[in-house]
Amino acid sequence: MAERLRLDVVTPRCRVLECRADEVRIPGALGELGILPGHTPLLTSLGTGEVKWSDGDSTGRLVVQGGIAEVQPHAVTVLATIAEAVDEIDVESARLVAAEAREALKSASADEFFELDAALRLAEARISAAIGSY
Repeated sequence: MAERLRLDVVTPRCRVLECRADEVRIPGALGELGILPGHTPLLTSLGTGEVKWSDGDSTGRLVVQGGIAEVQPHAVTVLATIAEAVDEIDVESARLVAAEAREALKSASADEFFELDAALRLAEARISAAIGSY
C-alpha cells in the first residue's frame, strides 16, 4: 500500500474533516503549500483560501480562514478559525459581502481596515471555491 496522509481539519466548534489523502494543499499565510507523504515537519499560520486534497481519482476542497497547520511526515492537522465545505457556500451572499466590504474599504479607518480586508478575502475565497475547480 502506498503511503498516504491523514488529514484533519478542526475549528473551535467541531471536527470538520477526517480523511486520508495522497496530496494536500493548504493556504499558508505566505502562500500555498503542497504536501505529500514524507513531508518535512513544519508549523505554519494559515491564510484565507482553500484546503484541497486528492485521494486517487477523488478530490475535495474546503474554504478556511485563520489558524495554524501542523505538518508531519504522515499527517496534516489544520486548526482553522473558519472552515466551510465548498458545496455549502452561498455564492450570492458571498458576492454581496464582497461588494459591501469593497465599498466600506474606500472610507475605512485604520482600525476598520483589517476586519474589512479579512471579510473581503473570505468572501473572495468562497466565490472562487464555489465556482472554481480543483
